[in-house]
Amino acid sequence: MLEANLEDRKREARLVSSRALIAGLLAIAALSLVVVRLVHLQVDQHDHFTVLSRDNRVKVQPLPPARGLIYDAKGVLLADNHPSFSLEITIEKVGDLDAVIEELSRLIRIESQDRARFERQKRQRVRFQGVPIRLNLTQTEVARFAVDGHRFPGVDIRAELVRTYPLGEHTAHVLGYVGRINEQELDRIDKSNYAGSHFIGKGGLEKAHEALLHGQVGYQQVEVNARGRVIRTLESRPPVSGKDLHLYLDIGLQQAATEALGEERGAVVAIDPRNGGVLALVSNPSFDPNLFVEGISQTDYQALLSSPDKPLYNRAVRGQYPPGSTIKQFVALAGLASGVTTARRVTHCPGSFSLPGHSHRFRCWRRGGHGSLNLEQALVQSCDVYFYDLANRMGIDRLSGFLSDFGFGALTGIDVAGELGGLMPTRDWKQRVRKQAWYPGETLIVGIGQGSFLATPLQLAVATAAVA
Repeated sequence: MLEANLEDRKREARLVSSRALIAGLLAIAALSLVVVRLVHLQVDQHDHFTVLSRDNRVKVQPLPPARGLIYDAKGVLLADNHPSFSLEITIEKVGDLDAVIEELSRLIRIESQDRARFERQKRQRVRFQGVPIRLNLTQTEVARFAVDGHRFPGVDIRAELVRTYPLGEHTAHVLGYVGRINEQELDRIDKSNYAGSHFIGKGGLEKAHEALLHGQVGYQQVEVNARGRVIRTLESRPPVSGKDLHLYLDIGLQQAATEALGEERGAVVAIDPRNGGVLALVSNPSFDPNLFVEGISQTDYQALLSSPDKPLYNRAVRGQYPPGSTIKQFVALAGLASGVTTARRVTHCPGSFSLPGHSHRFRCWRRGGHGSLNLEQALVQSCDVYFYDLANRMGIDRLSGFLSDFGFGALTGIDVAGELGGLMPTRDWKQRVRKQAWYPGETLIVGIGQGSFLATPLQLAVATAAVA
């Protein structure tokens, strides 16, 4: 019995020893794995985690440049920048977005149009770019958020310079305006140079000279705490402000032209014949470009779109109209230059003109006619019959070729975005577009600036300046 007990004890001792050995080996293996992992993390992966640690602590922030200013010929400021504070949300840094906005609205007034604009711009943003939920904060609202801002990680106050147009409607069509960058523009701009910039030229000079006015982005490396708040600036490269524009435009003349048009729809373009400088470029009625800078409300935009006066339409550079009798001086020059007529040659105006062999009458504006006129008298009286006859003897090929040399049917190249080129009708144009032959009667109509002939007010001003 005693021997059996001893045998059992020995068996138990061996079992405990084997189990202890196995446990010890497992512990050593586990510890070895931990040591190997620590060596891998702290030695092999040291550089990688150093970079991650630094990126968590150090952030690179873009510094957007100040947009260049725009002045008229006498130094009057036409486009300025003013400081503005906006409340921005970086969506990737917040949890429940709706809950955050709801909580923010208890601190700072956020209205339905703010929410609508936020939703619209949220779809157009790039990742980790802040989206404004409220614009133009008051000093009181800025101070209120400064006290409670620690409760809103991912929400920040952003100070930026915002475009303003002191003369409003007087310069809207020539300067254009800036607005927030949309998705299509984001695809074509240099994203690195527009980091931190929210605005881009949308029309007029602002769009035509965007590269010059925008400037070059800067940056700063900042150290942040666990909440993402800036502790100190480690390194910075200041931005390069955009270049200022000094125009030929005379704002006094611009305002006088606007007042002369009054309530009438129309356009005025004044050009200095000595250098081609545009002294005035007015399209009436106009609109307030300041409405567009930080996002126009849907109500205001619909009012502009639905207005029968089309205030957004730049008639000066996009309005294509039959030039009418304004073209007769160029037809006269064409006749002189081609030798088809002379200053002294006399044409009789009985009140109408018919092509040889045809009974159809092309009427003069004076039913009784002007009698016999030379070139100067025909210009003074604006006699249609004289220019019917002259255009017929020249033919459409010579006539359109000469008028094209004055820029009709082509862009002038003015540095105002959105220009259209009008239409100088030719034999080839009609065959290509309408699949029809050219008729002699159409030449007569072109000779008095009617029919398919279209020109913009700008083209007429440029051609007239050339004559001057």
